[in-house]
Amino acid sequence: MNVVLATLNAKYIHTSLAIHYLKAFCKDEFPIELAEFTIKDPAMNIVSDLYSRKPDVIGFSCYIWNIEETITVIDMLRKVLPDVKIVLGGPEVSYDTDHWMDRLKDVDFIIMGEGEETFRDLLRQIASGDNKYHFVFGLAYRKNGQAVINPGRPKLDLNDIPSPYRFAEDIPSLPNRVVYFETSRGCPFSCQFCLSSIEVGVRYFDIEWVKAELTYLIDNGAKLIKFVDRTFNIKREYAMEVFQFLIDNHRGCVFQFEITADIMRPEVLDFLSEHAPPGVFRFEIGVQSTNDPTNLAVQRRQNFAKLSRTVNKVKSSLKIDQHLDLIAGLPHEDYDTFRRTFNEVFALRPEELQLGFLKMLRGTGLRRDADKYGYIYMDRAPYEMLGNDLMPFSDIVRIKRLEDVLEKYWNSHRMDRTMEYLIGSAYPSPFDFFQKFGDYWESKGWSRIGHQLEDLFTRLWSFLQEDAAEGLDMDVAFGLLKIDYYLQHKYKPRKTWWEDRLDKKEWTTGLKWAAERLGMDERELNKKAVLDRLPFDYGAFLADGRPDRTGGGSALLVLYSGEDAPPQLTAMPIPDSWVTEPDASSPSKSF
Repeated sequence: MNVVLATLNAKYIHTSLAIHYLKAFCKDEFPIELAEFTIKDPAMNIVSDLYSRKPDVIGFSCYIWNIEETITVIDMLRKVLPDVKIVLGGPEVSYDTDHWMDRLKDVDFIIMGEGEETFRDLLRQIASGDNKYHFVFGLAYRKNGQAVINPGRPKLDLNDIPSPYRFAEDIPSLPNRVVYFETSRGCPFSCQFCLSSIEVGVRYFDIEWVKAELTYLIDNGAKLIKFVDRTFNIKREYAMEVFQFLIDNHRGCVFQFEITADIMRPEVLDFLSEHAPPGVFRFEIGVQSTNDPTNLAVQRRQNFAKLSRTVNKVKSSLKIDQHLDLIAGLPHEDYDTFRRTFNEVFALRPEELQLGFLKMLRGTGLRRDADKYGYIYMDRAPYEMLGNDLMPFSDIVRIKRLEDVLEKYWNSHRMDRTMEYLIGSAYPSPFDFFQKFGDYWESKGWSRIGHQLEDLFTRLWSFLQEDAAEGLDMDVAFGLLKIDYYLQHKYKPRKTWWEDRLDKKEWTTGLKWAAERLGMDERELNKKAVLDRLPFDYGAFLADGRPDRTGGGSALLVLYSGEDAPPQLTAMPIPDSWVTEPDASSPSKSF
């Protein structure tokens, strides 16, 4: 019997842990091929590949991000492989299973919930020809044209599951893909918007097994391992042992964890602050909302003061990047309340702030209570909310504009100095800046066209010129944009996006002056350096983050060494030969 397990990942760099588990659990009885695609792959290409494998049984791992694309593939497969047994599994079809059996007539079986034992038992029934599917707990099947949904299956002992990581064919791709890894299953919390709240209790894999599997992955070249545990730090001793093991054995691999920040103990924070290697750990923290009535409505316990303490402590160590999550559209949160949530979380200055929109997932309590809050939402995946009693669709649309520029300008870290100035000094709050800029971006039609690096700078500059915010110093903003632009290049840029540059005389005298001060060869400096002027004292700016204009400005030397080394910035007093009368026609002329 030829069995193929397939899935459509969101991106090429992702891998499907689920189908690897199924293959590992069944491998002693049934040889299984794995076939991973992406949601961007043409359906014809996917079907052609699967058809060439001549499967007797084909299974698909289904999630909100791939279910509709998977259905298209299934419709085509059934036409070209009329006798193949089609099996679905995964969180998207594990709830409202009767709906899926009714909608997808081409599907023979659906596995609900944890699938290792269920899938193996199903294959045994198909291979034997007995077809006694009523004996397979956790399975939905068809009998005489009618859908039959069996009772659920007791949870597995995790120590009975073979390793999903030790397939020789996976080794070549380990350095180039995200490796998903779990040390536990289940979640201790009951957040009503999350599927993890449905599974009661947390089960752990044996700690020595975890260490052995991590060692194997690191030994074979894994570069990024993402732990999928819903709350990695819920069991402190277990988490500490894993942290210590990775500190001792990381060999440059990066590890990402989902943590609950408000329960992180001070001794754990102190340990990480002292011992964590810089850049090796990343934390993802789901804040979602700081509004107490909202958290109460979705049964989410959260102490924002303690969460802030953890984020600030981790940030001060300068060793661990943090990714904080927010959800727009939760109950009891209108536009103004969400604005407050956004600003309170942004004040923590996470390296990344991910703004998502509530999805009414099948099986969750919030979907069952949708009418209570007046929710309207997409009928098909990803089931994103379109509005509720407090946040109409018009507000959702505006916040989406904010989210777009937040991703491009804050999370991308292309112009950190400019961003910090704008949100810290020039605008009333971070939310107000990103919202106004997002609205402007949409009004220009830029959301419907692509962009290159230079476009991000010119579009922001265009917005700042037109908006003319009361607290904005245009000369300072222009100077910071220059710095950020220079820092985005590994080699000396051939052109700049602004018109005003040093004239030939200023460049010649400035180059000679800089070469003498730095003790460098003038010709070599000319090949690798850029000279510019700033309206503020750059050295003072580096010290306290404030652009001080009282000293008459700075000359800026940007030296590029190429390869992977970042450019070096050196600030010096303005040379006498550069002093000119101010020209109000251009911001940079008043430097």
